[in-house]
Amino acid sequence: MSSTSVKAESPSTAKDPFPTMVTTSTPHINPKGVDIAETILLPGDPLRAKFIAETYLDDIRCFNEVRNILGFTGTYRGRPVSVMGTGMGIPSISLYSYELIHFFGVKNLIRVGTCGAMQANMNLYDVVIAQGASTNSNYLHQFNLPGFWAPLSSYRLLEQAKRIADNRSQRTHVGNVLSSDLFYGADPDAMTKWMKMGILAVEMESAGLFANAAAAGVDALGIFTVSDHLITNAETTAAERQTAFTAMIEIALELV
Repeated sequence: MSSTSVKAESPSTAKDPFPTMVTTSTPHINPKGVDIAETILLPGDPLRAKFIAETYLDDIRCFNEVRNILGFTGTYRGRPVSVMGTGMGIPSISLYSYELIHFFGVKNLIRVGTCGAMQANMNLYDVVIAQGASTNSNYLHQFNLPGFWAPLSSYRLLEQAKRIADNRSQRTHVGNVLSSDLFYGADPDAMTKWMKMGILAVEMESAGLFANAAAAGVDALGIFTVSDHLITNAETTAAERQTAFTAMIEIALELV
């Protein structure tokens, strides 16, 4: 499929070379007339998106079923919010976040998902709020920057999320995560090297999301629940990873 199959027709701006064009559909998102809210939660698993919508939102309507990447719009405490799965990895979340930003006008993108803890003081079910996202991906190369750029989250969203978590007495860790292209890596020492640099946890998407948001001048954040521990080898079950991480979801929804 050609990457130019959907084009934004608005004039370019200095801030964003790919300005937003609200449209009816893209090759990967077909809302069929259902609005997509300016704030969206982005779990990787489409079934987790369905769980969030059915558990927390009122007046839900499905806005996407293309490739079984489910998306829903509803209200949370009277305010519109959407939730959609993104699949796994930086290429997948980057595709969906790009279309949500540039073709549907989404302004606040909050990744919610699981992560593997990489520091000894962390426990299963702790919440990690990503201040930044280091990566071993080559995704950032396309921006042709004259140096090494550090993908950061929105401080506005991060500050609000930390305050919400503290008010709930939720144990949290704020800092740098690793967005890895590799789930099974050939270098057995790679994670140890990242740990020594203070990386809190590993996941697979945030660096791409943060880069797309920064390039477009919108806000993005990553909030994660520790599902396994790379030091202790403790881990949760697959069922728990799909539905049990309510603290993370509720913090994200309070940002609406």
